[in-house]
Amino acid sequence: MAWGYVRMYVLTGDCKYRALADRCLKWLIENRSTGYSGYCWGNHFPFTTRAGTIPCQTPTLVWSSLIGLAFLEAYEIFGDSRYLDVAVSTSDWVKSLPREKTDCGICLSYVPLRQSSIHNSNMLGAALLARVASQTQDRGSFALAKEAMRYSCSRQRFDGAWFYGDSPRYQWIDNFHTGYNLDCLKRYIDCTGDHEFEPNLHAGFHYFKSHFFEDDGRPRYYHDRAYPTDIQCAAQSIDTLAFFSQIDGESLGMASKVACWTINNMQAQDGHFYYRDLGWKKVKTPMLHWGQATMFKALVHLLTRVTEDKRSTERADEVLARSKPN
Repeated sequence: MAWGYVRMYVLTGDCKYRALADRCLKWLIENRSTGYSGYCWGNHFPFTTRAGTIPCQTPTLVWSSLIGLAFLEAYEIFGDSRYLDVAVSTSDWVKSLPREKTDCGICLSYVPLRQSSIHNSNMLGAALLARVASQTQDRGSFALAKEAMRYSCSRQRFDGAWFYGDSPRYQWIDNFHTGYNLDCLKRYIDCTGDHEFEPNLHAGFHYFKSHFFEDDGRPRYYHDRAYPTDIQCAAQSIDTLAFFSQIDGESLGMASKVACWTINNMQAQDGHFYYRDLGWKKVKTPMLHWGQATMFKALVHLLTRVTEDKRSTERADEVLARSKPN
C-alpha cells in the first residue's frame, strides 16, 4: 500500500497520498520482526506452504526485500533520510542471512533459521542490495547482489523459465514468482549498469509473455494451465508488464488487457478483489496483502505508465504538427 501511495503522490501531486504513504511506512517501522539486528519483517502468524512451516514473526527475505524497496521508493521521492536508513538496515539484515555458496553464484536464504534456496527470494534480496548500494556506494553489497543474480541466472532453463527452486520438490513454474524474478533482474541491471544478465532478462520476459496469459487477458497461474485464477498472478502480471513497457512495445497493451479482465471478473461491487477463482467456485475473501495491496500498487503503476505514454504521444504529435509546412 505504501508503494502505491508513493506512486499516486508522484502521479497527482496530492499531499494526501504522501500522508497515507508516511502512515503505512510508520506502521512498518513500528511492526518489524523483533529479536533481529536490522529492520526485517515476517507474518504475524505461523505460515505453512509446500516449503514447510515458518513460525510466527519469523522474517522472510521476500517480505523484507519488498518492504525495503518500498522504503527506497519513498526516500527517492520524498527525500526523507529516515527511509533510506531503514532500507540500509534491511540490506544489512539480508547480508546476515545464511548463504548457499556454489561455483555459479551464491543463494541468499529465504529465512534466517536454515538455508532455503528459492530463486524469487534470492533475486529480491539481490535487487534490494543493488538498489541500496546505488545510494550508498557499498561495493560489498554490489558484489553480493551480482553473485546472487549469477546463481539464479545460471539456473534459468534453456527456454527462459525458472523453476521455483532447484530442489525436486520445487520443480514448478508459475506466474507471479516469474514476475518477481524479472522485476528484480531489471532493477539490478537498471541501478548497476551491469548488462551481463541482459540475455537472461529478455529470454525470461519472452517466456513470461508467451506462457502466462489467455487471449482475453486472463492471467494463468502455471505455465501449462490456468487454474486457479489467482489475484496475486493478476497483480504481478500487471505490475511486471507495466514495468517493462518502456523496453517492450507490446507490454503496456497486455497490462491494460489483464487489468480490464481482472476488474471485470475478479472485482466485487464494493471494490475489493477476490482471492481466487477455482473454476468451480470463487473465493471472495478480501485479504489485504494477497489481493488488495498488490492490485492497488499494480493499477497505480499501470495508470502511471499509461499517463506517461499518453503525454509522450501528445508531445510527439505537437512536434510533428509544428514540423509540417503551412
